[in-house]
Amino acid sequence: MVVSGDGQATFAATLVDEWVRGGVRHAVVSPGSRSTPLALALAADERITLHVHLDERSAAFLALGIGLASEVPAVLLCTSGTAAANLHPAVVEAHQARVPLLVCTADRPPELQGFGAPQTIDQVKLYGGAVRWYAEPGAADPASAGTWRSLASRALLEAVGSPPGPVHLNLAFRDPLVAAPGPLPEGRADGHPWHATPAAAPPGPAAVASLAGLLRGRGVIVAGGGSGSDPGAVAALARTLGWPVLADPKSGCRTVGATTVAAADALLRSERFAADHRPDVVLRLGAPPASKVVGEWLRTSGARHLIVERHGSWVDPDRTGELLVTGDPGGWAAGLAAALEGTPPADGGRWLRSWAAAEASAQAAFDRVLAGGATSDPLVARAVAAALPTGATLVVSSSMPVRDLEWYAAPRPDLRVLANRGANGIDGVTSTAVGVAATGGRTAVLIGDLAFLHDANGLLGLASRGLDLTIVVVDNRGGAIFSFLPQQTSLSTQRFEQLFGTPQDVHLAGLAAAHGLPTVTVHEADLVGPTVGGLAAGGGTTLVIVETDRSANVAVHDAVHAAVAAAL
Repeated sequence: MVVSGDGQATFAATLVDEWVRGGVRHAVVSPGSRSTPLALALAADERITLHVHLDERSAAFLALGIGLASEVPAVLLCTSGTAAANLHPAVVEAHQARVPLLVCTADRPPELQGFGAPQTIDQVKLYGGAVRWYAEPGAADPASAGTWRSLASRALLEAVGSPPGPVHLNLAFRDPLVAAPGPLPEGRADGHPWHATPAAAPPGPAAVASLAGLLRGRGVIVAGGGSGSDPGAVAALARTLGWPVLADPKSGCRTVGATTVAAADALLRSERFAADHRPDVVLRLGAPPASKVVGEWLRTSGARHLIVERHGSWVDPDRTGELLVTGDPGGWAAGLAAALEGTPPADGGRWLRSWAAAEASAQAAFDRVLAGGATSDPLVARAVAAALPTGATLVVSSSMPVRDLEWYAAPRPDLRVLANRGANGIDGVTSTAVGVAATGGRTAVLIGDLAFLHDANGLLGLASRGLDLTIVVVDNRGGAIFSFLPQQTSLSTQRFEQLFGTPQDVHLAGLAAAHGLPTVTVHEADLVGPTVGGLAAGGGTTLVIVETDRSANVAVHDAVHAAVAAAL
């Protein structure tokens, strides 16, 4: 195959065309010289929405957010050198959380390696085992043009495979870097990608019957992240069995109904309730919950643990799984509900009714304690989750926000919750939310002040991106989560604050103003929900700062849990 025009530019344009054929619609580019050929190809293709970000780490999390929300990878491009190293945190999160990502690092050609050329580091397999596939095709050679579409197509398939995750292409480019592409190597005549893989088949009747035979007695369905493809089927299965669904907000299964239990953490803090409600069988869909209380109760329950995980990954830190089933949890739930139709519910329905009554008591206790108190971290999480408009997406930060949301948010059927819970870090949260918002729709992010400062560069250019994004910062002047750990009581106040509380005195509204973002500060508890809901419904990007008292945070949590225990 003979390629006319500049071979390097043609190579880059071919990659982009093949990725578009495979469904890619977004690219995130950080400025740099060595990456020019691919940057120009991405910018020239009108089918690609281009996001330019100055900071590579924030850019990488922006691309991660696009993949997290859409399940289609964004192309992430940076120049050579330490720019590539700055992508690593997001690559690790994409690996751990199974988020598709097409990572393209530009590199110096072989003749410049090892001789002190500027902005040159060893980028070979830079991200180690955190990628699904690595390729280093070398500088573009027109003689190998027949392989270019295959390279691009395979990279995309590896990124969206089972399990999905990041793919790394290390691309060497030679000077001159600016040139016009020639005609591209021909693609498939029907416009389809060069390679394709068959869709996963639904579970067969024999497999469904085998698993259904194990669902006997008093049980619970634990729905975590990755289990919400068909929340209606999960609820139908729960009704058939007479089992509760202990639903993580990220599961998509925290819907309104008699089977949904959103207050499991608070309920199981009651030793009596936990002892009286030990299950015979645990059916876990997707990832395990964040709550240590729920996790410990499950681990020590003595129940049979059956796990349905979309990609068959070993997400079982307590090693309790007796059976690991691969496949879409929603599809399995639908098949199991049909197979078990007519089965008498556990204990004639008494088992489920006891959980439903406890859930109602806990939700009433939440409202009673939080509505009557000062602005607090639990109240903010509960109010934000309730106030966002129908169809909105809430991105929630690790550390306390994701826990407060899991522990205290009430069920609702129409809120999508996303979080970086692969590596559970607080880095890149704002940028992830920017990426989610870039895929369309109302988006909010609930984040602590330290995580917000950690990704301050996520605000770069945000005012001009035209996104509907509400950033809710819980400003308690430091790291609230450490007050729940033994360090708080075993160290002096001075040492604890120095190493763990890490109080900060940054003027957050001033930081937002420096980036051209409007800010609203909320002091009154009863204004949190209306403020966030109104801004989120109105569109645009706004920062909402809710000031809370970190020193009182543990006491507020204790008061809520005591009220639930008393109600039970």
